[in-house]
Amino acid sequence: MNATSAAEMRQHILDTAKPIMLRKGFTGVGLNEILATAGIPKGSFYHYFGSKEVFGEALLNAYFADYLDYLDQLLVRDSGTGAQRLMRYWADWQAMQAGDTPDRKCLVVKLGAEVCDLSEAMRAVLERGTAQIVERLARCIEAGQGDGSLDAGIEPHTTAATLYELWLGATLLEKIRRDGRPLDVAMTATRQLLGLDATS
Repeated sequence: MNATSAAEMRQHILDTAKPIMLRKGFTGVGLNEILATAGIPKGSFYHYFGSKEVFGEALLNAYFADYLDYLDQLLVRDSGTGAQRLMRYWADWQAMQAGDTPDRKCLVVKLGAEVCDLSEAMRAVLERGTAQIVERLARCIEAGQGDGSLDAGIEPHTTAATLYELWLGATLLEKIRRDGRPLDVAMTATRQLLGLDATS
């Protein structure tokens, strides 16, 4: 098998595993289920990944790469003021987490608490990935301050971290309650923290 097809097969396994992990978690999914769904012979997993932990690292790295590309599009390249782009992000988050599409859910929420106690390497991927998300949010807040759509008195990095942590917690509570209220509360609190009215 050449390097290109090996890389494609590795990505195919990751793409197949992501929606399964989003439904069942990391420890709740056996390798056999992933390989059977991917149509890969059982014995070939270790050809692509040295262990389930290495596979978990690769899955999280791939998730963050895709998610950060999405953030760059939404928070940087899309039209509108910094405040408008930032609020579109939270509105998208609310729609994705309240919806019934499992493969659009947050992998950080699904796996975070579970794998951080199992694997230092996976915890480190989560730490790096979430820090990069917060950094992008902070830059969008700075852009909003620069274009006048957000208050110049807001501290960008602290506010970005606070908002991200607020939405992670609300998403976890949404998994428990399943009624949309935690995400509604997060949206109201986000507008208050950013000094925006309900029409912004």
